[in-house]
Amino acid sequence: MPPAADDGNGLSSQARFEHRWHHLTRPHVRALAWLLEAPDLLDAQAPYWHGRLASLGPVSPDVDAWLAALEADPAPLDAALGGRFYTRLGLYAEKLMAFYFAQHGHLVAHGLQVRATHKVGKETVGEFDFLLDEPDGGLRHIEFATKFYLLDSTVRSDDFDLLVGPNLGDTLGRKMRKIFEQQLELAFHPAAQAVLPRPVTSAQALVKGWLFYPSADLSTDPPVIPGITPDHCRGWWHTLSAFAGGAGHPGGRFVVMPRLQWLAPLKVPAREVSEGVSSPLSRGELAAALAQKFEGDASPVMIASVREVDGWLLEEARAFVVRDDWPARAAVRRETGQKPPA
Repeated sequence: MPPAADDGNGLSSQARFEHRWHHLTRPHVRALAWLLEAPDLLDAQAPYWHGRLASLGPVSPDVDAWLAALEADPAPLDAALGGRFYTRLGLYAEKLMAFYFAQHGHLVAHGLQVRATHKVGKETVGEFDFLLDEPDGGLRHIEFATKFYLLDSTVRSDDFDLLVGPNLGDTLGRKMRKIFEQQLELAFHPAAQAVLPRPVTSAQALVKGWLFYPSADLSTDPPVIPGITPDHCRGWWHTLSAFAGGAGHPGGRFVVMPRLQWLAPLKVPAREVSEGVSSPLSRGELAAALAQKFEGDASPVMIASVREVDGWLLEEARAFVVRDDWPARAAVRRETGQKPPA
């Protein structure tokens, strides 16, 4: 596992977050703090996004105090999440943001569906992630995404299709084309007028996430990608063979990251297994477990190197470990635009 990726200011994403939010220990509260405070994945000033990116801006002292209150008493947040187990990280992140918008008096609607009537029945046209109050009396449509992409080469390019999802289901380019060409245009669909309480006066995308760089390129700085926020959250990726062979610094203790804890840097009690986090493993133990897992399931696994501080396991760096054939399959994904068979 390589050292934590520098954010360009001398601190890793993990160290920066822990310095700012060390007093937050509850996973849901930490995830919400990360969504509110983490750098946007995309650079709002870059011409690629045509001024259609939203940003939450700095966390205010009032929101800081609100998060601290949730750490002391998480009952309101737990109630909003409904006590259910979320299998989709995107839906979990949406619920956290809906709670934030509602608690601060901005939310008009979340997940509002638009359906069109045809002769054979009704068809879902799309869904508004968030509709927020605007000062002008209109509505602000926010299309929200939390994404994790792996750069499969060090090509310095603004080809956002070089950034592929770990399961090869999409690319950053494909995702943003869908957001701009379809989702942010939803308010103009005739069927939307029947469900909107008042006109949408602005529509923007809010995109959070992490990018993962090849561990083989540790000798060079991560490439500068036009359109990506310079201080974005970042990690690495390894093939299983590279990880087992000692990619990055030797030794260390590693845990498998549960999907619902992919947002904020991990912080869990050191003396107990909690929230689905595995006990720390050596490199060899984890490599063996992943080899067995990959025999029947090709899905990449996110891992974190951890250290113990004051009774807590803190994430130092994170990476995806992928099956050895993943780079070749990613190449097929890029060249054909289709997800290759497992």
